[in-house]
Amino acid sequence: MNTETGDDLNQKANEKAARRKEARDRMMAEKTQEKGLIIVHTGKGKGKSTAAFGMVLRCLGHGMKVGVVQYIKGKWDTGERSILEKFPDLIEIKALGEGFTWETQDRARDIAFARAAWDESKRMMADPSFDFVLLDEINIALRYDYLPLEEVLDALKAKRPDLHVVLTGRNAKDDLIALADLVTEMEMVKHPFRDGVKAQAGVEF
Repeated sequence: MNTETGDDLNQKANEKAARRKEARDRMMAEKTQEKGLIIVHTGKGKGKSTAAFGMVLRCLGHGMKVGVVQYIKGKWDTGERSILEKFPDLIEIKALGEGFTWETQDRARDIAFARAAWDESKRMMADPSFDFVLLDEINIALRYDYLPLEEVLDALKAKRPDLHVVLTGRNAKDDLIALADLVTEMEMVKHPFRDGVKAQAGVEF
């Protein structure tokens, strides 16, 4: 029969929490390195760009300058672009895509737009005023070989040590994942599109 009182249970929980905090403090004390990260958001689930734009907002809150290059969604009137363009001193957004490949149906044109987007990406990455650069849906351009993977990898390897770069889009290349410091794969469990629900403002764009 359990004779422990509520006070006994609380005391045990507090002691356990104290041990966890002590272990956590020791672990955190060992983490002293600062560096700009290469971050990849990939996978079939929704939320890759959404999470990246959440990081953009976080950077703006810290007064960091952000560059955004959108490789695919250039034609979309997205909510994030509408609000972020109100902070021109802290963010520069270039929307250079014309839509997904099944919409454009012109590979040569898609390649030209991807190249223009990559040129803007390299410019931002080389500009020391930028602290954070988001390359939204670049993984799609790499998946369809619109850009040479090695050229992108070389630019990432040569980036400034303090620059954060985020690359989004499904089907991230294995070599890019290997190079990255932080990789998150979004897994789709359920999506309303499968039930005939179209993209919703404020949720998807």
